[in-house]
Amino acid sequence: MSFVVKRDGTKEPVSFDKILRRVGLLSRDLDRVDHVVVAQKVVSQLYSGVTTSKLDEFAAELCAQMVTTHPDFGTLASRLIASNCQKNTPATFRATMLILYQNTDVHRKPCPLVSEELRSIVEDHHEQIERQIDYSRDFDFDFFGLKTMERAYLTRVNGVIVERPQHMIMRVALGIHGRDLARAFRTYDMISRRIFTHATPTLFNAGTRTPQLSSCFLATVKADSIDGIYDTVKQTAKISKFAGGIGLSIHDIRANGSLIRGTNGNSTGIVPMLKVFNDTARHVNQSGKRFGSFAIFLEPWHADVFEWLDLRKNSGAEEHRARDLFYGLWTPDLFMERVRDDGDWSLFCPDECRGLSECHGDAFVGLYESYERAGAAKRTVKARKLWEAVVRAQIETGTPYVCFKDQCNAKSNQKNLGTIKSSNLCVEIVEHSSPDETAVCNLASICLPAFVRGGAYDFDALHATVKVVAFNLDRVIDRTFYPVPEAERSNLRHRPVGIGVQGLADVFMMLRIPFDGEDAAALNRDIFETIYHAAIEESCEIAAKRHARIRAGDLSCLTKHDACGSPKFPGAYSSFEGSPASQGVLQFDMWGVAPSDRYDWPALKAKIAEFGLRNSQSVALMPTASTSQIMGYTECFEPLTSNIAQRK
Repeated sequence: MSFVVKRDGTKEPVSFDKILRRVGLLSRDLDRVDHVVVAQKVVSQLYSGVTTSKLDEFAAELCAQMVTTHPDFGTLASRLIASNCQKNTPATFRATMLILYQNTDVHRKPCPLVSEELRSIVEDHHEQIERQIDYSRDFDFDFFGLKTMERAYLTRVNGVIVERPQHMIMRVALGIHGRDLARAFRTYDMISRRIFTHATPTLFNAGTRTPQLSSCFLATVKADSIDGIYDTVKQTAKISKFAGGIGLSIHDIRANGSLIRGTNGNSTGIVPMLKVFNDTARHVNQSGKRFGSFAIFLEPWHADVFEWLDLRKNSGAEEHRARDLFYGLWTPDLFMERVRDDGDWSLFCPDECRGLSECHGDAFVGLYESYERAGAAKRTVKARKLWEAVVRAQIETGTPYVCFKDQCNAKSNQKNLGTIKSSNLCVEIVEHSSPDETAVCNLASICLPAFVRGGAYDFDALHATVKVVAFNLDRVIDRTFYPVPEAERSNLRHRPVGIGVQGLADVFMMLRIPFDGEDAAALNRDIFETIYHAAIEESCEIAAKRHARIRAGDLSCLTKHDACGSPKFPGAYSSFEGSPASQGVLQFDMWGVAPSDRYDWPALKAKIAEFGLRNSQSVALMPTASTSQIMGYTECFEPLTSNIAQRK
């Protein structure tokens, strides 16, 4: 006789009635689901010795395949997965955290998966914490969201999931806020109701012994030398280990054939070097949760640019390819002007023609043309020939991204720090980096559909939520673990945060607005004006509160990097003075756009002039690839690609 293995290890004969009863219970309010048919399909896949947990997975996958018949099957699939997860995991947050804290390695030595601080908080307040958790919210996630969490987000012990989704969310909230329970509970409530979410590294690592909570790192090769290059390889490996995505500028690495003074040899250029970074990204794969991700930025005047454009192509010799890297062209306006005018374009070795990566705008044009007049070019080509190579590479591989160097520098609130040399992995961040500062950004995204209420958009609720997120992200800067000291130095000095969105297309559908219509454009503008205003208002309020404390003699809120800040703005980030914001210039001013009268911008500017900002940057529209799957919304601000789609 066929039998099933229950979760406690006991065996019992297969019972169609029990399967029917379980499926019927979870589908009781789903009119279009015939639970008898589902139960019959499950029984048809039975084999002797199957576990009850595996039966739930069978049933969920069958329902997911039937979702094109009716969406209710998708709802049943998610309920089966959520119920299965709850049956397989400890019933309380305290019990789960205790299992994670008491974890041991293969040698039976202690190997805690959560921090001592989190364990202590849970022991001191476990009853209060448990009262805040609403386990019914596990059933609000859809099938694909739950499977995404199971695949990479819910913590495992010996390969077995021990966290529930609500446990993960509470771990993240306490990991960010520590013993500030009021803010932790507010964060838990808003994430669990799918109002916003922190970024993937925060969900992975909050509350752990190495809580690396930041998403984006922007680095520069430390020096054009063996020490500089391999120090950078080590740096990127350590960042990737803790789930950080990396943007790396390599503009100053000498070109193929250039002299190596120490040995009187010749350089092989950037291609063999990038092979090392490619293999590092494959090897250091974020603890097995996802591949390491590096984006390599190069300016188009570099003599190796044509070879660089071929690195991701499918054809060609393997030793000349680095297909696991992403690529970004850091493009000065002068190049595009030469393309427009069908002019010549000169390619230089950065070792022979120094300083081109360190300047932009008119200064770049002057230096570049001076090298041309001096005959220093390694090679001269038609600008359109290079542009055609860029377009061909994009058609074949999807890269390089094209970023406009002069405009990125002209419109950044960090332009007082020096020339910005790259964007990040996903090209939503523009920050200053240097050999001794690796720029960092800390991300979260707003679930825009949560604010569609009564057939209208609730801007007041959106504004209030953004302020919560802005505070959280500022807290992340102080709570995160920094994998390299260059990242800590940059993040604590400039304190950038990135607030993004997901589900914009869902908003338009809920309000019956065409994605490409005038009403959508107007609502889009109002949403993002609200987000920007709330973010910098909260940043200014944090600075004002710190200002008052410091002026009152309370120096406990100062970090070691606040000491190098401006005496005029003691509550602001250290490099605030000299920034565009310190001069009354906000983002819309740099773009020449007038804001609406929805908010009192002059009053906010006056407050910034008095107290400064705590964060050098505030909004970053990142691609929310995984977190939008979890929350069940369309990705970031993208349109729908299909009305009916099936994920596998």
